[in-house]
Amino acid sequence: MSSGKPLHARRGHGPHRRDDPREAPHGRGDWKLRLRPGLTALLAFLLLLPLAAAADSIRFAVWDTELSRKGPGLLLRDILKAEDPQIDAVRRMIEALDADVLLLLGVDYDAGLLAARALAGEAYPHLFALRPNTGRSTGLDLDGDGRRGGPGDAQGWGRFAGQGGMLLLSRLPLEDPRDFSGFLWRDLPGANLPGANLPPLPPEVAAVQRLSTTGHWEVPLRLPGDARLSLLLWSATPPVFDGPEDRNGRRSADEALFWTRLIEGRLPMPPPEHPVLLMGKANIDPVAGDGLHEAITSLLTHRLLQDPAPTGPDDATETADFREAGGPGRLRTDYILPGRGLRVTGSGVLWPPPGDPLAPVAAAASRHRPVWVEIEVP
Repeated sequence: MSSGKPLHARRGHGPHRRDDPREAPHGRGDWKLRLRPGLTALLAFLLLLPLAAAADSIRFAVWDTELSRKGPGLLLRDILKAEDPQIDAVRRMIEALDADVLLLLGVDYDAGLLAARALAGEAYPHLFALRPNTGRSTGLDLDGDGRRGGPGDAQGWGRFAGQGGMLLLSRLPLEDPRDFSGFLWRDLPGANLPGANLPPLPPEVAAVQRLSTTGHWEVPLRLPGDARLSLLLWSATPPVFDGPEDRNGRRSADEALFWTRLIEGRLPMPPPEHPVLLMGKANIDPVAGDGLHEAITSLLTHRLLQDPAPTGPDDATETADFREAGGPGRLRTDYILPGRGLRVTGSGVLWPPPGDPLAPVAAAASRHRPVWVEIEVP
């Protein structure tokens, strides 16, 4: 894909990064031989300074691949058959993105991470995934259809356990995680549970209903120089597909609120010990579409975080295209929010413009586009 990589996806040298021959200087050897040795060494040092600075940055990315299938094991089957055009497009997008740490969403989970390894190949030696809440049985009739065990009766909507999970790929080592996916919705301070003039959650539902639709994870990342960075990862429910009680809208908002409560030290578990980087799908745009916009706005403007506001080639921050079938249009649903103390050196949305060789590949892969942020190694 190097010949087709769009300009906005290219970057300089750094850990695990491939050189881009199109950016290499030409003819340097001709004049270098005519300079005195001392001056040559000085000039070489000055020329290498920008490369040394770039080598200290790490690219993080989030992308909802929408790779989920309708049954367990089907994603692995399709990957191994190597005949699925969507899977081929996803792989080409991952190559063009060239992230050091990549959170993929919408990837079906299996206990042995067989599908994850088959998809990642050897490009990412470190993989992490836990069984998501999607498809996890509650034993209750949550959707009120008179039956138990359906997709709408799970902790997070799913036809089977593990459908549409999260997958973390990394070129850098990962350390022991914390999994908050079992945290009950009712236990979140300030939870916006259905109630007031609307029917509240029945007591038997409130006693088992988890906050996380898919999951909330903290995964420490070991950086060059032996520093640590806490990755805070999540994938929230769409704020639609419910009734006047706005259950999904309230829940997606509270899934974002969870992180502010955690980093502020307002939960029963201690806050992260290391600098943080939030990565995931909030499923809420700050101004457009459905959802409680103030929930994501409060996260974007939080005093302990920063919003690089990555943009694509049209200077827009949207990361998803829902224009088909009367949808809400293009929305910003996917986010990377570094902690306030981290230095951002670059950001963007890999949204190839019309005419770019990668544009049909992106469209074939997913309705979402990858968002990326580069930070300087602390």
